[in-house]
Amino acid sequence: MAKEDYEVVMGLEVHAELSTKTKIFCSCPTEFGAAPNTQTCPICMAMPGTLPVLNEKVVEYAVKAGLATNCTIARDSKNDRKNYFYPDLPKSYQISQFDKPLCEHGKIEIETSNGKKTIGITRIHIEEDAGKLNHDEFGGGTLVDLNRAGVPLIEIVSEPDFRTTEEVELYLKKLKSILEYIEVSDCKMQEGSFRADVNVSIRKKGDKKLGTRTEMKNMNSFRSIIRGIEYEIERQIEVIENGGKIEQETLRWDEVSGKTFSMRDKEDAQDYRYFPDPDLVAIKLSEEYIENIKNDLPELPESRKQRYLEEYKLSQKDANIITSSKYLSDLFENAIQVCKNPKAVNNWIISDISRILNETEREPNQIPFDAKQLGKLVILIDKGTISSSIGKKVLVELFEDPRDPEEIIREKGWIQISDEGAIKEVVKNILEANPQSIVDYKAGKDRALGFLVGQAMKQTKGKANPQMLNQMFLEELKS
Repeated sequence: MAKEDYEVVMGLEVHAELSTKTKIFCSCPTEFGAAPNTQTCPICMAMPGTLPVLNEKVVEYAVKAGLATNCTIARDSKNDRKNYFYPDLPKSYQISQFDKPLCEHGKIEIETSNGKKTIGITRIHIEEDAGKLNHDEFGGGTLVDLNRAGVPLIEIVSEPDFRTTEEVELYLKKLKSILEYIEVSDCKMQEGSFRADVNVSIRKKGDKKLGTRTEMKNMNSFRSIIRGIEYEIERQIEVIENGGKIEQETLRWDEVSGKTFSMRDKEDAQDYRYFPDPDLVAIKLSEEYIENIKNDLPELPESRKQRYLEEYKLSQKDANIITSSKYLSDLFENAIQVCKNPKAVNNWIISDISRILNETEREPNQIPFDAKQLGKLVILIDKGTISSSIGKKVLVELFEDPRDPEEIIREKGWIQISDEGAIKEVVKNILEANPQSIVDYKAGKDRALGFLVGQAMKQTKGKANPQMLNQMFLEELKS
């Protein structure tokens, strides 16, 4: 049988670290990148006799995420102990939620190449993160860093509604965008604060029964997730076609080899021996508490996109790109406040800024300059102080060493030549050096004018005013 004879069924469990200042059950800071084991205390290290106290901000952020993803918020919820042993889990159990999660029955709508599709969200619950194992490849040992132990997470569990990698990618990007907009997580994938476990199964087309699933753990880049899914689909089809049977197991994706490797048998809920945490009280939420959070929700990406289409007349494609990231959207809005030119700001973000982000493999939240600097760059071009080609050079400088664009052009000597006499001299020299272009233009070849202007820009290193150049060349060629 061919690949087309199978249907892929996938579900996602997304873990997002919450942007609280302190951990979920103690007052240790949550800042990323501190020296190993410097952000710990007896509680998050599970010393005997310590008691956890739930951070109220964690509940607020989880409810916010639930409301933003159309979930029902539980008025009565609790914490449970999920028992398993791993070297970086200090207590040998994780405080999570089992049968009474904070949020249930949500949904997110995505726009696929085949039209709109709704992805169901089974639940969103709160839990604590584990520590981190640092493997010493030279010494051959493993060191435990417990800075991350107790950092608050929300786990967002989807229904098994995905059938293609396109749907998975669109859902993850939309979910990441929503969490950024409501400011409950910074979603820095490179720091592991937004990561996904991917459940993949296949079945013959027409079958109603789900196939045996495998789970790829802790994937924190869109590229890895897509590559991992594609490999796992091929692998499962090959196993079945060769008469084998898919084992329910947890897999590790290896980016270098481009393959999945078995870590352990996949656990079911009963393997974790869940029971209510006796040290923590139930979570009771009033209608007023939930209503206050709902009223405090900021504008979400879908609403902002609609506003951009109407207010700034952006194309559907451009509005999708800009609102896909809160960081890009805020840059766009705030730069417009400075320069009052939405079209130009949109063009810079969609073209050059997006290109540089792709080339340097950076996320929008890693853009080093601010909206004021981008707005100032647009003003300098609008005023004719610099040409748009010089503007591109200024943008590269802003990525490398962000500072006032005026300071950059003064320092580099990039101020546009708008002196009529100086430009006339350049036009005269270019025409003398290119007599064939004069003949071509007079013979009706309009491209000759573009060539001449290009030569003049080259001679002036992009500093000549292009409008003045065009005008003067036309005057000379028609005389």
